[in-house]
Amino acid sequence: MTEEHRLFTRIPFEATVHVTSAEGSWDCELIDVSLKGILVGRPDSWSGILDDPFLVELELNGSEASIRMDVSVAHVEEQHIGFRCEHIDLDSITHLRRLVELNVGDIDILNRELSALGR
Repeated sequence: MTEEHRLFTRIPFEATVHVTSAEGSWDCELIDVSLKGILVGRPDSWSGILDDPFLVELELNGSEASIRMDVSVAHVEEQHIGFRCEHIDLDSITHLRRLVELNVGDIDILNRELSALGR
């Protein structure tokens, strides 16, 4: 899907993401994040499949804040895993909103994306 067809802007961001499930945990490289999901580098020992539930935690550099999402696997590629956000707590969405706001630079785009979350 091309960027112009995406409803949610992807924000490239350098960070490590901790991915956890009942089967194990992995530290993954963040590729990008949006209000609706997260794309990470696929670890060598990955065993998840489509729709499997996970918890992802993105540590924000330079602060004690983090973004935590309950996610499901949306797609698995040779080098990447895409997760769809199923639930995010208020503190995490506040941090994510600020991250998107700082990187998008257009309050109208941010407001459109926030209103689309409720649909």
